[in-house]
Amino acid sequence: MEEFKTNWSREELKAYILLYCAYADFIETKTEKEYIKSKVGEEKYRHIHKEFDQDNDYQRIQKIQNTVARYNYSKSETDRLFDNIKKMFLVDGSMDILEENIYRGLQHLLK
Repeated sequence: MEEFKTNWSREELKAYILLYCAYADFIETKTEKEYIKSKVGEEKYRHIHKEFDQDNDYQRIQKIQNTVARYNYSKSETDRLFDNIKKMFLVDGSMDILEENIYRGLQHLLK
């Protein structure tokens, strides 16, 4: 079985997770794009977006899960991460059912 290891920084991981969240409804809006850039910067956003576009959903989940495990996030770091995730989902005003499902799925995988 293939392993999905990354050499991402914590900021790159954040960018990847936020992109994953932005695509919960299969569309990355301009507002979502700007939110991600405000959190990680233009360069990291573009770099990670290239990799994200090449990955399928299974690879994305594996990369997120493995990289979070590698960093061994503390409870406060995980809480901050989920605060950013929630803000990402609410950037367009509300959290739809697809976004709620992704949020719950990430909570299950990462907490």
